[in-house]
Amino acid sequence: MDDRDAPGTEGMPRAATAIAVVAWGTAVLAVVLSVVARPPLDEGLWFLLVDVTVACVYGTVAAVILSRRRHPVPWLLALAAVGGGLAALGFGYRALAAARPGLPPLEALGALQGLAWVPGTLALFLVVPWLVRDHPLGRAVWGVVAGSALITLFLLAQVMVAEWAFSALVAAIVVLGLVTAGAVEVRHRRGPVAERNGLGWLALGTAVLALSFLPLALPWGLVAIPVWFTPVLHLASQAVYPAAVLVAVLRGRMWGLQLAVSRTVLAGLMTVALTTTYVVVTWLVTLVVPGAGFGQLVGAAVVAVAVQPARIALERRVHRLVHGAAATPEHVVRRLGSHLSVEGSADSLLNGLAADVGTAMRLESVTLRTPGVDHVLWGMPSGAPTVVPLRHRGEEVGTMEVTLPGGESLGATGERTLADLGNVVATAVAVTRAAREVEDARQRLARARLEERRVIRREIHDGLGPSLAGLRLGLRGARNLLDTDPAAAAELLGTLQDELDQRVDDVRTLSHSLLPPVLDELGLGAALEELAARHAEDGLTVRLHLDHGEVADPMLAAAAYGIVGEALVNVSRHSGASECTVRTDSSSGSLVVTVSDPGRGIGADARAGVGSRAMRERAEEQGGRLDIRSAPGAGTVVEAVLPVGVPSRA
Repeated sequence: MDDRDAPGTEGMPRAATAIAVVAWGTAVLAVVLSVVARPPLDEGLWFLLVDVTVACVYGTVAAVILSRRRHPVPWLLALAAVGGGLAALGFGYRALAAARPGLPPLEALGALQGLAWVPGTLALFLVVPWLVRDHPLGRAVWGVVAGSALITLFLLAQVMVAEWAFSALVAAIVVLGLVTAGAVEVRHRRGPVAERNGLGWLALGTAVLALSFLPLALPWGLVAIPVWFTPVLHLASQAVYPAAVLVAVLRGRMWGLQLAVSRTVLAGLMTVALTTTYVVVTWLVTLVVPGAGFGQLVGAAVVAVAVQPARIALERRVHRLVHGAAATPEHVVRRLGSHLSVEGSADSLLNGLAADVGTAMRLESVTLRTPGVDHVLWGMPSGAPTVVPLRHRGEEVGTMEVTLPGGESLGATGERTLADLGNVVATAVAVTRAAREVEDARQRLARARLEERRVIRREIHDGLGPSLAGLRLGLRGARNLLDTDPAAAAELLGTLQDELDQRVDDVRTLSHSLLPPVLDELGLGAALEELAARHAEDGLTVRLHLDHGEVADPMLAAAAYGIVGEALVNVSRHSGASECTVRTDSSSGSLVVTVSDPGRGIGADARAGVGSRAMRERAEEQGGRLDIRSAPGAGTVVEAVLPVGVPSRA
């Protein structure tokens, strides 16, 4: 289970304040005592500097984390901070007691210098890196167990002055520290994306801290290592390790602390890098050209030249440390864009995009809402969402709603990144909407074709088929009468000829109703006049009031003609009226077609038939609408509004 979903993860501000006060208080008191005592310049002052730095840095980091999130890591950092402060205080009081013999010795306080720092400092690189995660430890619990065991044994060895086990324990500590650094680096490269932020720097800091104990593991006198080697490595690790822990535990959104952390880490890295460069260059030049002044001059020149390139390179990496994937939105945009080229359904595309946005931004939930489509949800929202409108080519195609874990906020960088990602998501939503429209149009077209086939089948099966069968029987009867009663045969053949002429007209009517040739040749007006003339032959008077101008789109003309044809068939079959009116008008920018009759109207319990559905589908295929108004005994009005110049959906 994610730590942030566990109960009681809201932070402990009072405990955080107490930790910061104790750590800083002991560190400041230790510095004051040391300044008053003025101890000699030896390795003790190096370790005093390390202890004071540990107390101040880790006391601050522990307080920041614990005030915002309950986690075992800040308690271990607090242990290191308080231990460093007490060790520094032990050194300061011992130095003051040596300078002023009248003070009480307080051996217990002086002993803190060699013992207080052990549990917390060793836990920094033996236990803490295993705990910086949002999922259960699993097999990594053995790393915590091994680190805790080595810390306990080392502390016992210090208390019991077991010199025989000291070197072996330190060697084991260095090995386990390097193993821990390697495990963190593996998680940084292969672990969950949401947990990678800060782990690279954490691995580096863990390795540096482990290597700082290497001189203590070597047999005394075997290798001449300067006394400042261990404390300098300790100080160098402070440039990245605390910030890496802070970023990794809080996962990048630090409630306005990003700028302070970025500048602090950058300053620390610049100091370490440039100082190291100066020392190395000065030493190398001095070996080649004797004379300290020349070497220092060259070292200073190299540092001056390296300042700007070092700042640019380190600033980019620090920005990545603090903000994670949000620091490079173009990388996330490319990743989201790759979804558009992968085959799959529209739902899988939107689900993948929502998951990528949530993972990259370390959000609690992402909800995509588009008109007419069920929303796409990643995660589970628990608070008020931040709404990002999705716009594509000036049109709002939906919204993206995101929520953050409790107490967190996006910040300026997060808002900019979310806006950049919203552009890609808007494009994806527009693509999926177009795909759905194409699929809907394909289904409507298939249904329309199926209905047309059913109409043709009904006309052939119920009308033309029986008529042809009757004609065949009639011809057989006429042949039988030719020899016995020629007059009756001739009369029967005349009747059959009339029936055949009627069937030919029916076939011609069916053909014209599907797509009359005059519609392609002379346009919509001429086709409607021919349609009115054919219905007039059947006894239905059709009055035309045509004011639609020229209809250039053949699909639009065919849709209007089909709607009028279906409406006239309904009038002749169901209305009981002997006349009707057909009007067309295009003055409003749309082609409006109206068919009205004064017949019996549509009953309240009547169900829409094939003709009504066909008219409605023809209108919708053109992006228009169909309205049928009727009242029993008051006639019926069929009105279709078809946009002019709008591409059809079919």
